[in-house]
Amino acid sequence: MDELIQRIIVATGVNVETARQAVTIILNFLNKEAPQERMQEVFAALPGAEKAVNDYAGEKTGGGGLLGGLSGMVPGMGAMAVLGELSSAGLDMGEVQKVARELIEVAREKVGDDTINEVIASIPVLKQII
Repeated sequence: MDELIQRIIVATGVNVETARQAVTIILNFLNKEAPQERMQEVFAALPGAEKAVNDYAGEKTGGGGLLGGLSGMVPGMGAMAVLGELSSAGLDMGEVQKVARELIEVAREKVGDDTINEVIASIPVLKQII
């Protein structure tokens, strides 16, 4: 995951903490929405990523309020919540797109096109971001 973080820093100019937080938020979203077997391949290829997502998910458990509850029921709401989290982390939409594109590119290099294409296809709103 360190290689991914460094590439995001170069692509976006954000600091290490913001890059790490952004990757974790996006991977957490993908872990909820994408096929689990494909995400396991991604996690295996990005050492430390699964732990970061599990730690992040543990921090988020127990809250969410009305929007948190709705995000799992309304198509697209999960993506809107993620964009809100990324914005709160200090990223603008251009930076969000750069982070997502770099994450996808690194994942393609590590696990191949077929796996990543399946992840993207399983989350239609992702195509609008990348």
